Amino acid sequence: MSQTAAPHLDQQARDVLDSVRYVVLGTADEDGRTRTSPVYFTPHRYEHLYWVSYADTHHSQNLVRDDRLSGVVFDSTSVPGQGRAVYVAGTGREVPEGELEQHLPHAFDPARGGRAFDVGELTDDQGLRLWVLRVESWEVHVAAGHPTLGTGHDRRVPVDPRV
Repeated sequence: MSQTAAPHLDQQARDVLDSVRYVVLGTADEDGRTRTSPVYFTPHRYEHLYWVSYADTHHSQNLVRDDRLSGVVFDSTSVPGQGRAVYVAGTGREVPEGELEQHLPHAFDPARGGRAFDVGELTDDQGLRLWVLRVESWEVHVAAGHPTLGTGHDRRVPVDPRV
């Protein structure tokens, strides 16, 4: 059983991760300033989030230097007070060429509207690479006025979408 405050929040996290296609990644610049970057992603078993970025992009370079990563997945079209969000934290890395064959079956889901990249596209001189976030923690947004969990303040509640 989940260690969360309400098991239905685990399902809410799954629903958001399955339906929203972009995560806003948070990395750290050399001076400690946060850097946010929206990327199209594919979740796998709610343990990993995959995306494709160029190796020389700002957020990619940040991850090479410091693999700590946080992110938020949310539907930006929701009306105020009815938004749902999943916050993730963990470590991110470029998937090395020798591991691509192992990760490719999980990294792309055509049903999400994207296309699958092949090994050649992710290892060529253009610099496009596969990245993965290994999620260590999940939280969901609980609105201040939630009918059963509301506290008068918006807050984050730990969840585990794997259960």
